[in-house]
Amino acid sequence: MPPAASFHYAVTATLPSLSVRDEYVAWLTGGTAGHGHIADVIAAGATSGEVILLDGEGSPRVQARYTFANRAAFDAYVRDHAPRLRAEGLARFGSSGITFDRTVGEAVYAGPSTRSS
Repeated sequence: MPPAASFHYAVTATLPSLSVRDEYVAWLTGGTAGHGHIADVIAAGATSGEVILLDGEGSPRVQARYTFANRAAFDAYVRDHAPRLRAEGLARFGSSGITFDRTVGEAVYAGPSTRSS
């Protein structure tokens, strides 16, 4: 198998209300300040990050997706930065009723881009 194109980490938050969702998204993105949790994870080793408002019925869900150059870069993030960054999120949202699901995986194929410049 050829080397993986990248390593991916996703955190899906299930939120108790739309108002908590909006507050959580503002924390992730930095709102009007422009420097939020996503920027902190990028500064700690991710190569990119994005916030997805997931479709579906039931409670609102938001997914934060991060790309790392490889598993070693992700492991360094988990070891050196994740405890502090997760603690910040728990301090802010720990009693709000949010639940989190984390997934990780290695990309084995990255198709060509279809975007035009």
